[in-house]
Amino acid sequence: MESIAWMAWTLPTAIFFAAIACTLAIMTWLAAAYPEAERVGILRIPTTRGDRLFVSLILAAVIHLAWIGIVGTDPIASLPIGEDGFEISSLWLATVISLVSAVVIFRTV
Repeated sequence: MESIAWMAWTLPTAIFFAAIACTLAIMTWLAAAYPEAERVGILRIPTTRGDRLFVSLILAAVIHLAWIGIVGTDPIASLPIGEDGFEISSLWLATVISLVSAVVIFRTV
């Protein structure tokens, strides 16, 4: 980790990039195993899985930025782990909202 210490990696940052890498790997596998076919959803335009992934990622970014601007990043709970405890940020609620919106987008758009 010393070689990337200048990047100020944190556990949430590492989890985010690992999740994006896994998502791209799964989408690549799905494209190879099950070829894509465009479909028309509630937007009334043909979209592919990649289009829906892009829309859901953009919406997740907007949800998180709005959450930070409106609610902030204050901790909502503290778990008794370690000496000082482990605080859970309210951003995890924005992440849950983003995941639910991604499921809705993939099912309806």
